[in-house]
Amino acid sequence: MTAIFLITARDERSRARAGVVQTAHGAVRTPVFMPVGTRATVKSLTPDEVRDAGAEIILGNTYHLYLQPGHELIARHGGLHGFMRWDGPILTDSGGFQVFSLVYGGIADEIKGRRPAHPTAQRDMVKVTEDAVIFRSYLDGSRHVFTPERSIEVQHGLGADIIVNFDELPPFRAGYEYTHASMLRTHRWAERCLAAHRGRTPAHLPNPAQYLFGIVHGGVFPDLRRSSAEFIGNLGFDGLCIGGSLGGDKTQMYEVVDMTVPYLPDGLARHLLGVGDVDDLLEGVARGIDMFDCVSPTRLGRHGTAHVRDRDRRWKLHVGNAALRDDPGPLDASCTCYTCRNFSRAYLHYLLRAKELLGIRLLSLHNITFLLNLMADVRAALAEGRFAEVYEEWLGKPLGKDVTPEH
Repeated sequence: MTAIFLITARDERSRARAGVVQTAHGAVRTPVFMPVGTRATVKSLTPDEVRDAGAEIILGNTYHLYLQPGHELIARHGGLHGFMRWDGPILTDSGGFQVFSLVYGGIADEIKGRRPAHPTAQRDMVKVTEDAVIFRSYLDGSRHVFTPERSIEVQHGLGADIIVNFDELPPFRAGYEYTHASMLRTHRWAERCLAAHRGRTPAHLPNPAQYLFGIVHGGVFPDLRRSSAEFIGNLGFDGLCIGGSLGGDKTQMYEVVDMTVPYLPDGLARHLLGVGDVDDLLEGVARGIDMFDCVSPTRLGRHGTAHVRDRDRRWKLHVGNAALRDDPGPLDASCTCYTCRNFSRAYLHYLLRAKELLGIRLLSLHNITFLLNLMADVRAALAEGRFAEVYEEWLGKPLGKDVTPEH
């Protein structure tokens, strides 16, 4: 294991800390939010726009890129960095989440008893064995097999700076016994991922200096979370992710983080997978999380919603609302993004109503910039010893007594 994470500041009233993750394509200051470029593109935005918005690292999706255009092709074009012309750090997930979401859908789908959102998704599309996951492509129905070794091979070809071990994602409503069995299987797969990664041939890879993060599982069960945190944390990974089911609502998600973080090694970067709401970022930082990713900024943009600094609106404004038809103000008066510097709410409202693509681009750019600026403010506050002030200013409550310090 190589020490790639340096802690530069700590908050005395919580587990929050600031740091730096070193990669082959540059340093990443934490806490950090990473925009998601699922298919080698942050939807509707150019790499220059994402970089100018303040992004230091982005995330790519192994499952989707494996199916199309394929990791071999991407490797021939210099890996993701060369293929998509992004010269900063990249993290790729293992592909496990997307495979299992074909069956279960998202948490909201599962809780409400809905079928997965994709029309071709069926429970016979995925089969889990001890050795592998067998699944069918949502594109053409073709059969594929992902072993831990295959996931690492694909991620080697993609060439991201940080890659993640292959894991099973049990459903939210899975009971204790299945969650336990699934966790142990993920532990065995984690050992296989490490062996495959350490046995790579660097000369044949687009990025030989890759780091491998492990994923902690255990569902919503405290003893399983502790067991997984201690096991995965001691295997020798370069960093750690908190994955698996994070619960059915925000309160339960915070509980899962609280029951996991105390048992993670202090010197490794911690990534909370798939989280990006304003309150979740601040609550996650307070609980000791260093890295976050989520598709929400661009997804909200595609649906006409903008982030705004308004707690009563849950930090979201639907720009298609009739009340904005003649509003001359910017989306958010405190935002300095390209969208807010140049365009009114009225104009953005018109673009959405007229179904002009520029509206989606401008909202997506604003949303990403908004979250990146929030995290920059959090980093500055941690360096200056005033994180509690920023937490209270955004969330309207004092840093809770349930958020305990690291030491």
